[in-house]
Amino acid sequence: MNVENRAEDFVHRLDAAAKAVEDKLDALLAPGPLAGEIERPARLLGAIRYSTLGGGKRLRPFLVLESARLFGFEGDGPLRAGCALEMIHCYSLVHDDLPAMDDDDLRRGRPTTHKAFDEATAILAGDALLTHAFDVLADSATHPDATIRCNLVLALARAAGLGGMVGGQALDLGAETARGALSQQEILTLQAMKTGALLRFAVDAGAILGRADEARGQALSRYGAALGAAFQIADDILDAEGDAAALGKRAGKDAERGKATLVGLLGLETAKARRNALVDEAIAALNATGLGSATATLAEAAQFVARRNN
Repeated sequence: MNVENRAEDFVHRLDAAAKAVEDKLDALLAPGPLAGEIERPARLLGAIRYSTLGGGKRLRPFLVLESARLFGFEGDGPLRAGCALEMIHCYSLVHDDLPAMDDDDLRRGRPTTHKAFDEATAILAGDALLTHAFDVLADSATHPDATIRCNLVLALARAAGLGGMVGGQALDLGAETARGALSQQEILTLQAMKTGALLRFAVDAGAILGRADEARGQALSRYGAALGAAFQIADDILDAEGDAAALGKRAGKDAERGKATLVGLLGLETAKARRNALVDEAIAALNATGLGSATATLAEAAQFVARRNN
């Protein structure tokens, strides 16, 4: 398969996964309460659905699906795990956009959740998505083996919490008011936590679901870490070079707010070279799994991260 055909096949698989994720999220966020729930308040549910449905490439759940497929595990389980991860991602965007955080008015080409509803409802929508994600993972419908479910819950908690995404957001906010510029290593640590941790979890989740052996699991984790780093640099480049219409959000905000980025520290061309080197590193990690052509879609995902325009 040539480069063009590989890219077309990847886009087809990504679109199909996005449709499956959208349908499953729609079902998981339906009005009817689950056993043990009392009621799902209509306005809160409306804000949750507004912030979660109808937008995004669904790259994170796609990575869960494709990673699990490497080990022969497909179906509703990986889809549910991917949806749980997407709930965490969407909650983080809702909270990230709040006036106390990045104070953004636009997300995916429409008003942010706190603008469409109100700040209190947006906070609660994020809280509910965070909690519901672990509800989905802990349910036996995700995997019949309780040990697998516990491993998923633990891995996502570590990726999303104090030492992962939330901690990275705290470092990011702190950098805006720091007296001096962050070092390159400090920026790499911040980005590995804020953005990279959830992308790495996506492939770790596939390995957990598919009961991958330790060597292959570690290789996939290296792939996820490199992919996450490349994704963040690509995002910073887009913020510097893109426009709001293409991005679906305000462009140029990193420089405006004094965000700590590799683009700001190293310049655009060096940052682009670093992004491309990380893509090569991600593909090398896939090769180390010994799974050959089965990893072609994940390799194309790394290329997609580098060439995306929104």
